[in-house]
Amino acid sequence: MKIHYELAELPRFRRAVVTIGSFDGVHRGHQQLLARIRRLAERRGGESIVITFDPHPRAVLQPEDNSLRLLTTTVEKARYCAEAGIDHLVVIPFTAAFSQLTPEEYIENFLVRYFQPDRIVIGYDHRFGKDRKGDLAYLRHHGRGHKYEVIEIDAQEVNDITVSSTKIRQALLAGEIGTATSLLGHPYLLTGTVVSGAKIGRTIGFPTANLVPSHDQKLIPADGIYAVRVGWDGRELEGMLYIGQRPVLQDGRGRTIELNIFDFAEELYGEILTVSFHERLRGDITLEGLEALREQLEKDEVAARQSLARLEEKTSTVPGHTPATAVVILNYNGRAYLEKYLPEVLANLPDYARAVVADNCSTDDSVVWLREQHPDLELIELPENYGFANGYNEALRRVKAEVYVLLNSDVRVTPGWIERIIPLFERPDVAAIQPKILAEGDHDVFEYAGAAGGYLDYLGYPFCRGRLFHHTERDEGQYDGQKEIFWASGAAFFCRAELFHALGGFEPEYFAHAEEIDLCWRMKRAGYRILVEPRSVVYHVGGGTLSYNTPRKTYLNFRNTLSTSFKNEPLGRLLWWLPVRLLLDGLAAVLFLSQGNVAHIGSILRAHGHFYGHFSMWIKRRRQRSAEIEAVSIGLDRTEIGRIADSIILHYYLLGHRRFAEVVTKQVRSSRVE
Repeated sequence: MKIHYELAELPRFRRAVVTIGSFDGVHRGHQQLLARIRRLAERRGGESIVITFDPHPRAVLQPEDNSLRLLTTTVEKARYCAEAGIDHLVVIPFTAAFSQLTPEEYIENFLVRYFQPDRIVIGYDHRFGKDRKGDLAYLRHHGRGHKYEVIEIDAQEVNDITVSSTKIRQALLAGEIGTATSLLGHPYLLTGTVVSGAKIGRTIGFPTANLVPSHDQKLIPADGIYAVRVGWDGRELEGMLYIGQRPVLQDGRGRTIELNIFDFAEELYGEILTVSFHERLRGDITLEGLEALREQLEKDEVAARQSLARLEEKTSTVPGHTPATAVVILNYNGRAYLEKYLPEVLANLPDYARAVVADNCSTDDSVVWLREQHPDLELIELPENYGFANGYNEALRRVKAEVYVLLNSDVRVTPGWIERIIPLFERPDVAAIQPKILAEGDHDVFEYAGAAGGYLDYLGYPFCRGRLFHHTERDEGQYDGQKEIFWASGAAFFCRAELFHALGGFEPEYFAHAEEIDLCWRMKRAGYRILVEPRSVVYHVGGGTLSYNTPRKTYLNFRNTLSTSFKNEPLGRLLWWLPVRLLLDGLAAVLFLSQGNVAHIGSILRAHGHFYGHFSMWIKRRRQRSAEIEAVSIGLDRTEIGRIADSIILHYYLLGHRRFAEVVTKQVRSSRVE
């Protein structure tokens, strides 16, 4: 990684992927963001650039506020950015003059002039320019003329990063090193210069190096004795560190930081050391004289050595309950897919998960092959072909687990795909989760069935992060943030087993298509969250059992989405929704006619005929599902999250939008910030 301190000396970057922020601590949340920046740059053949500021903007804009305490110095920040694989760290001297740039000057004379960005990855609440008048919408608006795209870090991810930074500070000030280490994803560092001290430690057999932090705003952990490791001159040493007021000596020197390095006798005056904190052994205490201090330090040394010796085995947090997980594959005449993809499923099962194949009365030799090749595999043989939706209902009644993973037989899994998702169920309000789904035929492209998370428009038409209708985007890391969505894909569907059954499972009449959208809608009405975790990746063949572009698929699509919206929309919305939906489906028929797809027109007509012909049944089902939702509700309805307030049809056919980011971009009313 290259570090740059002078704007005038910056090179001309190649397809720059830029992010901007303080990144104080470079903790786990920051690390995930940096990994996204790196992947995005790699996939575009560009360079990843982190822009940060020194001094911290708050120190310049609020000089009277002396409460600012930093988790990382610029040097430490550079170390972590390099470890994350970032290509360039640009350190901008933040001055009063820089803070007075207007939003337009900030974009044109700073970002565009020096970085020529191809992508700018930025938080939803990012503000810039004089009086912080520039925002995300303003940045996007100017991107049209300057040929860069803005990728938004959503509110959940930004807030998680902020909360983590606060928790880390609180933990360090309380001496809770294990908690801080867990949140940081690495030990907390303190870099300082060795200065001359009173040399009293030598007289009792514990010589110490007195440290002065390299930055006067660096956060110093709570007083006490710590087991530490020390980086110096390319070497890693072990020792214990004291922070406190030296109550035994009562010499009035104030708070000091003193380091005793084990088995070490070299002079260190003037040297720069980096201390990594591993465990707080005790708080600061008052002892009766130097002899008592010596005896206590002997005990501290034993404790510190033991702490460092067990460091590799020690975990900083107590692991929570890991739910029993069942990966359930519903098979119908899929012997070829099972033979190709099942071995990888079995090879990537953690010890708390098991695999189950439910055969939907196949007419090929799937069952015979499974018995011969995988005799120990749990196999459920259904007496008839119930279809995808009801087939899973029937199978899951026979599967005992806390978390179900409904997996299509034509999915290739990857190492860690389960382990990256299951911990998210520790949050009691999470109902269902999907991984990122890429195409098996082209691993750089999102797959139709779910892509990077499902969304819904105002009229009930589904689309995805990475897929609008049949147009799929290349995966460049643009949707790699964990996010709350509207629906999770049935191709790889993680859900709470108890909730699945309490809500009645999938609608049995659906056969296939939209059953997961309907179930997720009901979960959200009950106050639950639906998530996508893109760190978990699978590859889907797609259309293995039912081709995407057939009259049969069109029929199921229109019929099932009609029923889904009717059952879940508020009554007041249905009064205008039904005629509007009828009109739009009619326009879809006209489109099929213009394309010569006459059979698809018949599918739309049959779909509406079935819906209205069974209208009384759907009215009863609407009441039944509403009662089930009320019985398991845990909070407010969450159906506005993951839903846009306009029409995906207008975006796609009238505005020509083909990328998810174009659909969710908020419109800018003018080119000036008020």
